[in-house]
Amino acid sequence: MTEAALDLGELLRAVQSPEHGGIACFLGTVRNHHGGREVLRLEYSAYGPMVEAECARIVAEAEARWQVAVALRHRIGRLEIGDTAVAVVAASAHRDEAFVACRHVIEELKRRVPIWKREVFADGTVEWVGSGSAGQLDSGSTGQRDSEFHVTGALGGTSR
Repeated sequence: MTEAALDLGELLRAVQSPEHGGIACFLGTVRNHHGGREVLRLEYSAYGPMVEAECARIVAEAEARWQVAVALRHRIGRLEIGDTAVAVVAASAHRDEAFVACRHVIEELKRRVPIWKREVFADGTVEWVGSGSAGQLDSGSTGQRDSEFHVTGALGGTSR
């Protein structure tokens, strides 16, 4: 986790080696809409030690399963439209393993890692979205994946 902008070049250098012929990348960026509403920005927060430990487990699992090298970074703090929030880079001898491992890592991150996202909308409302184990608190009837939960409220107000 980092508050700094993500450096894709740094992540690529972390996985490159002479035996790797295929590198797959996934970048998750902040978009300007969600659920038919205009998004102004996102604010990510997390409990660092828990996130770091679970991310390390996910990376180790992928590296062992597909014989790949993986680099994973997720930003926290305030992000503007167009900012990169998460980056996954996987390198392997062949492209297939790199693609599969990259997809696995981002899906497991979304499913297992407790990172909270505060969406700020142009209409003045905010919505907290939890992922990973946080989603086990309440998946309710929001229509979201089981790994997410949503709490809405007015900007500046208290959400319940």
